[in-house]
Amino acid sequence: MALRLGAIVDALGGELQGNADLEIARLAPLHNASPDSLSFLSNPKLAKELASSLAGCVIVSPAMREQAAARGAFIVTPDPYLYFARLTQLWKRAHARQEAHPRIHPSAVVDPEAIVDPTARIGPLCVVERGARIGADTVLKSSVTVSEDCQVGARCLLHPGVVIGADGFGLAPDKGTWVKIEQLGAVRIGDDVEIGANTCIDRGALEDTVIEDGVKLDNLIQVGHNVRIGKHTAMAGCSAVAGSAVIGPHCTVGGAGMVLGHLTLAEGVHISAASLVTRSILKPGQYTGVFPIDDNAAWEKNAATLRQLHSLRDRIKALEKK
Repeated sequence: MALRLGAIVDALGGELQGNADLEIARLAPLHNASPDSLSFLSNPKLAKELASSLAGCVIVSPAMREQAAARGAFIVTPDPYLYFARLTQLWKRAHARQEAHPRIHPSAVVDPEAIVDPTARIGPLCVVERGARIGADTVLKSSVTVSEDCQVGARCLLHPGVVIGADGFGLAPDKGTWVKIEQLGAVRIGDDVEIGANTCIDRGALEDTVIEDGVKLDNLIQVGHNVRIGKHTAMAGCSAVAGSAVIGPHCTVGGAGMVLGHLTLAEGVHISAASLVTRSILKPGQYTGVFPIDDNAAWEKNAATLRQLHSLRDRIKALEKK
């Protein structure tokens, strides 16, 4: 089903320059768009693709107005990438299949003592255990497990294979063996949270593991017991947070980034991909830490030396001036 450009702008705003009756049949990147496509330009580095694109219309920032006008129809908006995100939502709603699906799939297992909001949807092969709570308009895709007494807020989306409330990794050593520490807490997930496929969030040992409102977690993430992740923080795939760490609101962790246990990240801390956080970070900003693997004793010596490189450089410059 095609959407008129005018209808898109009516729904999402922006300034349209061009034919409002042009029908858009698909969304496409600049390089392979066709005359019935709507594309966007958010990275100025791709400006060369704008000139050669066959897209029927392009979403651009005010700074790119003249370049866009030279090639055809365009929509001007302060943040083209954000506009595109909202456009994908509009597109999905417009093209949604109208098939009737059961609210709770017949193959799902929902304990009689679980509480599932009437507007929530539980997919195939899901398990919702005793005392669990699923909020309004929340969707559990296939094979999601929400363990006993765990809570998922409203308007959340849990992708296939997510496990909420498995036991945290709590063990006490005993003469060369391990004694399990029973995990007596639960998991509390706020509203508008999205959790990617096969991500695991462990239940707390005594207190709950907490995921606050608006958090976005990618696929294959491990969140340990008693972790707290603040509002609107986003973590990319294969990242991990060890037990009892506290991550503030509006943080990001790049793919395969690791945060050790019992650490604190302040609001607005951004961890680069593949970085290992070994100390608390209390000042907002971008942090990167990638160091080659080595024998631990050698690694510690090299790491200590590395932290002195800046002062050593200054000393060498001073000596050179002499």
